[in-house]
Amino acid sequence: MPMQQTPNIVYIHSHDTGRYIQPYGYAIPTPNLQRLAEEGVLFRRAFCAAPTCSPSRAALLTGQSAHSSGMLGLVHRGFGLYDTEQHLLHTLRRAGYFTALAGIQHVFRPEQLAEARYDFVREDAGQAEVAARDFLTNAPRQPFFLDVGFNETHRVGTGFHREKEAAQNPVDDRYCRPPAPLPDTPETRRDMADFIAAAARLDRKIGVVLEALAAAGLAENTLVIYTTDHGIAFPGMKCQLTDHGIGVSLILRGPGGFDGGKVIDALVSQIEVFPTLCDLLSIERPPWLQGNSMMPLVRGETDHINDAVFAEVTFHAAFEPKRAVRTARWKYIRHFDERHRPVLPNCDDSPSKNVWLDGGWREQVVFAEELYDLLFDPNEAHNLTGDGDLSSVLTEMRERLDRWMQSTADPLLKEALPVPAGLLINDADGLSPNEPVTTWDTMSTT
Repeated sequence: MPMQQTPNIVYIHSHDTGRYIQPYGYAIPTPNLQRLAEEGVLFRRAFCAAPTCSPSRAALLTGQSAHSSGMLGLVHRGFGLYDTEQHLLHTLRRAGYFTALAGIQHVFRPEQLAEARYDFVREDAGQAEVAARDFLTNAPRQPFFLDVGFNETHRVGTGFHREKEAAQNPVDDRYCRPPAPLPDTPETRRDMADFIAAAARLDRKIGVVLEALAAAGLAENTLVIYTTDHGIAFPGMKCQLTDHGIGVSLILRGPGGFDGGKVIDALVSQIEVFPTLCDLLSIERPPWLQGNSMMPLVRGETDHINDAVFAEVTFHAAFEPKRAVRTARWKYIRHFDERHRPVLPNCDDSPSKNVWLDGGWREQVVFAEELYDLLFDPNEAHNLTGDGDLSSVLTEMRERLDRWMQSTADPLLKEALPVPAGLLINDADGLSPNEPVTTWDTMSTT
């Protein structure tokens, strides 16, 4: 469907939501996101480029791997973009867009945010929907890019919300099912019930934004993008390179073919969002982009644009260098340190984490390499690197990962990592991200 005029863009993103929302089949009522999916296009196999907060967002907004953008870890721990001009907002500004930010962004350091020169900024994370509604009520005449960031499904301490909010939004944990990596216990069910309540609040706030868009008469000519940074903040999920960690929701609705309730099963990475917008808006593609446009999928011209997608972790709370490649059937993960134990500070504290810790999680072995057959083992529980019958598959996946790391100049291939001075990190042998931090220059890189 051809566009009548340059569309507005509303980019809505949430913290730690994964695919745990109603449109992906979970018993988590999110009616506004369900409606968005039924009116737009839902990608069933979308993945982030890094299952940690700042690296994931940086990859999406610069259209390249996290390590290529410079975001090897969290912005509030010291990392930042190598080149802030590579952020999507600058390409859109040059194309005539008014740029606005409502809520969290987690990519620019404070001094970089000032240099970014958004035309409108209200960073109150708890009131992102109010800031977005106020902007949309008085939206400029020129096309605009509105970045709306929510944190409702991000843990606060060990939970998702204060007790008062829980009382206002009760979810009966007796009828909850914890996420796939976790055992079904009273603790994990209660934890999941709290997540469901948080997801409901997120959905209501997204509904405020969508209603404001419609009330202002802007919905028809606005491309709405909803996604999240990575998997949910439960053990074995966020900060992990299995699909539990890198699988994300991705829903787009608006002009240019993003309508009709389409569901697309092709492998896509969030680095595809930037080139897709270039294609949709007929903007020249910047030379640093590494992804492919999703428009051929949306137009029905092909059923795939990628043979594989890639993901990475270098730093989160602690140093944990690892990389992964995923094809339609296979997942290969390589760890680049020599610990061979879980890096527990990279898992948010929670009742579910305590269940694993009480069961001996700290002593579990982490293999240097992992290979999973996603057809017969979608939960990635059975490492097949020792299966001689799959030696050719293992070789192929190793070579895919090597080629990607070389083509993107992955800093793990260098003798020293390019880390900022005074980088704050946790001890990888610790238990919690809330333990005392130290600076990178006092620690070994292995």
